[in-house]
Amino acid sequence: MRLFRHTDDLPEDARGAVLALGNFDGVHRGHQEVIGTAQRIARDLGVPAGVLTFEPHPRSLFRPDEPPFRLSPFRVKTRQLEALGLDLAVVCHFDEGFLHKSAVAFIEENLVHGLAIRHAVCGSDFLFGHKRAGDADLLKRYGARHGFGVTAVGPVTDPRGGVYSSTRVRDALLAGDTRGAAHILGHLWEIEGRVEHGEKRGRTIGFPTANIELGDYLRPAFGVYAVRAGVDRGAGTEWIDGVANLGLRPTVGGTVERLEAHLFDFDGDLYGQHLRVQLIDHIRPERKFASFDELKAQIIRDAEAARAALARPVEI
Repeated sequence: MRLFRHTDDLPEDARGAVLALGNFDGVHRGHQEVIGTAQRIARDLGVPAGVLTFEPHPRSLFRPDEPPFRLSPFRVKTRQLEALGLDLAVVCHFDEGFLHKSAVAFIEENLVHGLAIRHAVCGSDFLFGHKRAGDADLLKRYGARHGFGVTAVGPVTDPRGGVYSSTRVRDALLAGDTRGAAHILGHLWEIEGRVEHGEKRGRTIGFPTANIELGDYLRPAFGVYAVRAGVDRGAGTEWIDGVANLGLRPTVGGTVERLEAHLFDFDGDLYGQHLRVQLIDHIRPERKFASFDELKAQIIRDAEAARAALARPVEI
């Protein structure tokens, strides 16, 4: 998948594509339906299929004081989109200037003149442009004027009628329902980051951990999780079972939220590497222990619970 961080001066073979439009935070099942629709139309037209998305997420400008909320920061979202088999992704830098660009200007400058789009696909609730004045109907009117098609995909629902949405994923994770989140996403939710040096207290009690700062990620329910960690092996990823604490580590007076993952039967050096950690099950809430001995005893029980949880398949 080719990645373009602008809509100006694109190579000719990247113009005239069918593009799915949206933020695609989480790349959940609803997003996948929108993107799949774009791919089917592109295949019929014999042109490339891609997405047009926005970074940083517009919410970070609209509501900058809110807590972190991202399900898939840019690096992760790009990997998830590429896994769907797209030809290209176009990223519009969402800054103050873009925030004030009118919906019509976005269509004419970015979609028409910049991308020469053949067809646009979006969710029926997609809004864009200054004060979110643009919608699917506006796209259709200007598509008819400029010669590109538009398809608006209605809500995609689960067998019980629940709409697949990023909000539902966030709500599930905040409740510690990782399996419910995976069902909405269509894949396991994971946190990715560079492994950093910590205080190395885990080594003193026999449970060394790989430590990852949470950055822009949503903070799910704090506590202990059964996890699978993806270690980069060049041509592929090696997945290793483990147990992780996500939160502040109150027993040691922690003040920074982070993920500390202990990988079962692993003694390699991960410092400086990017690690992917999938949250499989929430085992228990985070709590403060009276001593390290009490903490160690609980970690042993947590590890046993994690192994049992990991033995149960995740239905996605």
